[in-house]
Formats: sequence, structure tokens, C-alpha cells
Amino acid sequence: MRSFVSRSLALSAALCLGGCATTSQTAPAPAPEQPTPQAEQQAQAPAPAEPQAPTTVPAVPLKRPAPMQVVVQANPASPIVSFRLVFHSGSVDDPKGKEGITALAADLLSEGGTRSLTSAQLLEALFPMAAELSASTDKEFTVFSGRVHKDFLPRFLDIFTDVLLAPRLSPQEFERLRARALSDVRNGLRSENDELLGKVALDALLYEGHPYAHFVGGTEKGLESITLEDVKAHAARIFTQDRLVIGLAGPVDDALRKTVVSRLSALPATGAPRVELPPVPATGGRALVVQKPTLSTAVSLGYVTPMRRGDPDFFPVAFALSYLGEHRQSSGVLFTELREKRGLNYGDYAYAEHFIEQPGSTYNRTNVARTQQDITLWIRPVVPVNGMFATRGTLYFLDRLVKQGIPQDKFELSRGFLLGYTRLWEQTDQRRLGYAIDSLFYGTPNFLEQYRTALAKMTPESVHAAIRRQLRPEALNFAFVTQEAQELAKMLEEQPPSPISYASPKSAELLEEDKAIISQPLPIRPDAIQIVPAQSFMEK
Repeated sequence: MRSFVSRSLALSAALCLGGCATTSQTAPAPAPEQPTPQAEQQAQAPAPAEPQAPTTVPAVPLKRPAPMQVVVQANPASPIVSFRLVFHSGSVDDPKGKEGITALAADLLSEGGTRSLTSAQLLEALFPMAAELSASTDKEFTVFSGRVHKDFLPRFLDIFTDVLLAPRLSPQEFERLRARALSDVRNGLRSENDELLGKVALDALLYEGHPYAHFVGGTEKGLESITLEDVKAHAARIFTQDRLVIGLAGPVDDALRKTVVSRLSALPATGAPRVELPPVPATGGRALVVQKPTLSTAVSLGYVTPMRRGDPDFFPVAFALSYLGEHRQSSGVLFTELREKRGLNYGDYAYAEHFIEQPGSTYNRTNVARTQQDITLWIRPVVPVNGMFATRGTLYFLDRLVKQGIPQDKFELSRGFLLGYTRLWEQTDQRRLGYAIDSLFYGTPNFLEQYRTALAKMTPESVHAAIRRQLRPEALNFAFVTQEAQELAKMLEEQPPSPISYASPKSAELLEEDKAIISQPLPIRPDAIQIVPAQSFMEK
């Protein structure tokens, strides 16, 4: 095997391991607050001095709300009551060798039934109420959400709180859900979803040796080792009052708030100590190639950044990356240049913070806040012969953004789009609750109103200054999912020109631009290219 391929068993192992109130406050209800002074400061304050590129990204802790702090988004005109129980507990809490236990515990609680209801009876009880009850887990947060018409509130509230306070925890449901989780790793992650595999591979590369590194759903060996007793003990350690924020929306009154707080006071007051996250080395130029039988090549690229919500540069950088490639929007530069003009793939997008799509929408999921954030770009799967060109094209247009900024006319179009689009992000009670709760942890009250206020005051010059401070193409790392792993690794090492042919005529201007793209340097070090077979990825 050639020198460009790393075959170290230690490397494969490293990539597969993850590293593993009672006082309540009620938010003022329906009237929207005026933008806070923070928004004015972000828009008007002198631009910070351009920093040197960081060598590490420290773990600056998120804020800690009061135990069982209550957030209320009252809407007396709505007949729907929404609940959102957000625990500051996630896959970072998975013990080494038990990767996936937090997500499995959340699934077992939300789907496995209660002491009075089997899992089947739970579904039968929810169906005639048209009620929703679900759980989701990310790196640092687990959310139990519920939604019901107010006519069925008493019955639903009993069920919703029993899920946490009196779960059934049956051996049969545990085995069923663990088998599903194993299938999600063996079949879903490794075999069916190239895009997800690429994103998880990028996480493993960016956060090697860090608690973020392993798949939230777990590893194969980790899931196999988990017992029902492990899940019971783990749930008691991490789903505790001191980690919980309670969100209520809709026709919420003081009696309902007090009832929910009173019932959830039966949770353990405290549990396991919070995980102390280590700093992340800001190492760029690495590439991980996951080899699997597939007809396409998926590419994810990014780097860890100290910038997160609340940073003075966050809003202008979020604006710039929306211009470059807002999620599943056809107006972005990458979408226009790579898909529309060149017909390369489904779509290409860019993100100022870690993005997980809200199911059934084009929006980001709320309550996936992270202590350490990453800037990422996604290249939706392309045919393998165009993989290098598409990757180079992404770098070409990112580099152009950093060097030239955003033209005035396109700046105004993008600003107008975001001033309206951000209002769609808060169109449901669940999403409004999610943003309000995220703001507690980031310390960014009225976050979306702050964003819109900042947008109104931005200029192309102020945005370009933030871009130059925060966007660093040279810091990028790359994850590829492809069948032709050896050939791609060789291309990444040697970086020969990667010409492209088209099935239909193209303009002279586009073909001239292609001449620059086909030789665009990729910031990948030849000694930092690794190949991992998909069938062993996230094994342990």
C-alpha cells in the first residue's frame, strides 16, 4: 500500500472511540421584548482586533440556569399546550465502553411505557388525543417534548410525567430498543446514509479523543455491552433536577406551572458531576476517507472554532455563511455555482454552528447547544469522478468570500431574505421554547430579535471584517465517503488537476472560472490522509 494511506490500528481505534428549582422562574408571556442592548452593541461596537489563529479551542462552559428553571411562552389564544423538558445531559455523559447509553436511556423512557402502561398501551393512549411525545439526544442535551390539546391535558400530563418518574423499564423493551440502536449503527449509519456517515466521520476527525467524537447513537461494542441495569443507573445520574430546564407554551397558567414543577420535583435533585470537556487542538489539513460500497462521494469539511452565539462576530459570520449556502436554500452561492450552473449534485451548504436539521423542515433543530462549536460545509453526494472538482469548487468560492467579501447588491438581497427567514424559525411554540431555552445556556436573551437588529445595521465592510477574522480555509479538515478510497486518497496527496466535462454547453465565463477551480489547492497534508473501512467505523 502506498505511503499516503494510514493503516494504523491505533488510528482506527481512536476514530471509533468517543473519548469518553425547586427555584423556578417564569418568563414574561406574550408581549415580545424590545431588543436588548447586547444587540445594539453587536451591531454598533467597533470591530474587534483581528486575532491570531487559535492553536486550541478552549471549553468555555455554557451558562447554568437554576435547577428546574421554568420558561413560559404563554399564548392564551392557542388550544395546544406544549412541553419541553431540556436536560443538560447528552452523549458526552456516556461512560467509556458504554457509548450510546444516554440516547438509549432517553428512547427507553419515552417509548418503553410506564408502570401503568405497556409500550403498546402508551401508543394507544396517545393516539385518540392526537398527542405527541418524543425524545432526542445530542452531544450535551437531551430533550423530552410533548404536545396536546388542552381538552386532554390532565390525562396527557399524567403520562408525560410518568415517562420520567415511573418508567416501565421492561427487559423486552430494552432489548428491542437496543437492537434498533445497533441497527442504526450497523445499517443506517454505515450502509444507508452517506451524508450522515460523512458528518459523523467529520466529528470523529475534528474531536478525536474528545467526548464529542463518538456517534450520539453509540458504537457497536458500546451498545452491546449495555445492560438494563446500566440504563436504570445512568438515567438516575443524568436526568436530574439540577440539569433540567422546563419549557411550557400555549394556554399556560400558574396552576399548570406549579403542577409540572411539583411533579418533576420527584426527580433526583443531583446526580453525576458534569463532564469537564478538554480543549480541542485547532489542527487543520487532515482528511479521513471512509471506504464503503456506494455510487457517490459525500464530502463534509470544517474546523472547530471558539466562536459561538454571543460572540460579536457570530451574527456577521452567520450572515456570510447563509449567503454562501443557507441550508437547503437555492439562493446560496455554492448551490448556484455547483448545482445550478454546473449540475454537480443535489446541494451545497455552509453553517456557522453545528447544524442538525429539524425533521420535516429546512430549519436547525433547537436545544443542540454546544460548548465547542464548529464551522462546516456540506457537499451533498456527487459522482466520484467529480468529487475532487466539487471539493475544490467549494474551497474556491469560500476563498473568494474571504478575500472579496459580499457585493453590495447581493448583500442587500441576502439581508432581506434573512430578515424574513429568521421569523420562520420561530413559527411554532416548540421552536420558540427551544430558542428561549438555548438563550439561557448561551446567555443570549431574545436571540432572533438580536439577530434581526444586527442584520439591519450590518454593512458589507463590517461583515467582511468579521469574515476575515473568523473564516480560515487553511484550518479545514475533510471527511469523504466513497467506494474509490485508494484512488481518492492518492488524488488528495498528489493534487493533480481535476478537469470536469459537461453534458451540455457552458458559457465561456464559466469555463474560464473552471480553469482556476481544477487546480485550486486543497489545504490537506499528505501525511494526514487516513482510510477507514465503513464496516469498522464506530465499532468501539
